[in-house]
Amino acid sequence: MRRARNATLELLFRYLSDKPMSKLPAMLSLAQQLDRGHNYTEQIKGIKELLSDPQGVWYRFTKNLLEEVNPRCLRSIVECLLFNATLDGSATRKEVEEKYNCNVPWAILMDPTSACNLNCTGCWAAQYGQKNSLSFDTLDSIIRQGKELGIHFYLYSGGEPLVRKDDLIRLAEKHDDCYFLAFTNGTLVDDKFCEDLARVGNVTLAFSIEGNEEATDMRRGKGTYRRVVEAMERMRAHNLFFGYSTCYHRYNTESVGSDEFVDDMIARGCRFAWNFTYIPVGKDAALDLIATPEQRAWMYHRIREIRRTKPILALDFWNDGEYTSGCIAGGRCYLHINAAGDVEPCAFIHYSNVNIHDVTLLEALQAPLFMQYRKRQPFNQNHLRPCPLLDNPDELVAMVRESGARSTEMMAPEDVEVLCSKTRPAAEKWAVKADELWAKAKAASARGLREESAAAIAGER
Repeated sequence: MRRARNATLELLFRYLSDKPMSKLPAMLSLAQQLDRGHNYTEQIKGIKELLSDPQGVWYRFTKNLLEEVNPRCLRSIVECLLFNATLDGSATRKEVEEKYNCNVPWAILMDPTSACNLNCTGCWAAQYGQKNSLSFDTLDSIIRQGKELGIHFYLYSGGEPLVRKDDLIRLAEKHDDCYFLAFTNGTLVDDKFCEDLARVGNVTLAFSIEGNEEATDMRRGKGTYRRVVEAMERMRAHNLFFGYSTCYHRYNTESVGSDEFVDDMIARGCRFAWNFTYIPVGKDAALDLIATPEQRAWMYHRIREIRRTKPILALDFWNDGEYTSGCIAGGRCYLHINAAGDVEPCAFIHYSNVNIHDVTLLEALQAPLFMQYRKRQPFNQNHLRPCPLLDNPDELVAMVRESGARSTEMMAPEDVEVLCSKTRPAAEKWAVKADELWAKAKAASARGLREESAAAIAGER
């Protein structure tokens, strides 16, 4: 089946190599005919509508993607991320979940190393120390076990994952049915690595950047901004698929969300944007970096405006909780394995019961803290308050206490109540603003359903 699908994809991308946008309508019509069970009728219809306007943002996004990105990279996105990780993998993951009564994630985030060549202010990864690494064999084992559970999407953080870039390329070659994404500071990207990325096709990078040059250098060190944009320019010269990742906080939110910054990232070749808000994890975490409720609400509106008006896939890890029914951690959609092997529910939740060197991946998903997540999610019926640390700290305290999980911070283990005392004031303030936004969102959704229903009735008449 895989060989047949690969042959079909090969023909598809050859067909699209010349004047691709003029051929998409015919391809989508064919897709509708092949969908004999009408399982994807609405999705195909929606895509056709989005791509029908040459001036539309998604038409421009698709056109730029097809004309500017290496076809091998595009094919890997379709084959590995769309088919293997999403469509095919979902059935396997569902079977495992039902059999073992535990969460099975869509993606796994791993830290190949805790080492990093930068020392960024407020970085949670710094609390892990600089001396741990997951061996190639351990990373390979995690991926092999994950594929058996239906998981074909793997992300890398750190430390700086490109410290291990040769191993990352080896893993991508060995597991060419998976898709990989590395969050990177960009300082180790060279032409040889870009050539490797073009050759394997199934690895993308998300460049960490904090807005403009002043905001980036404030947290990451003088000269870092220039090195990041130079890496982006190198990636673009090699026709690679990549994006950016940013942490918005009290002092850079307006820069990160500005038209000037987003337009500049698009011009430099970024195709996607991951937006995270600052979390004060670690003993010496800077509390003054926590974004204000007004800033977080501004980003809620701003990300949605960017999606409507700019050719880039923009995500907000917290404010998009309304689309994911709350928190996605704890194996519900993803989990985190740090460089020492501790299996954590989230990159920002440094507590665990198990280590991947001692248990299988399936056993880790059945660990007490993960089962607490499964039992309690969503943590709030207002999905704009999804996080058990930032938005519902009492939930995290209860889960850690009931599961008996230990702190995984190596530099200075932190009691969960001490950690949550840092976020509780911010959670209380955000609750007021989030409840207002949630009420408006629900009302707008209800109006939309009523209008859709009225239009359908009118059409029948």
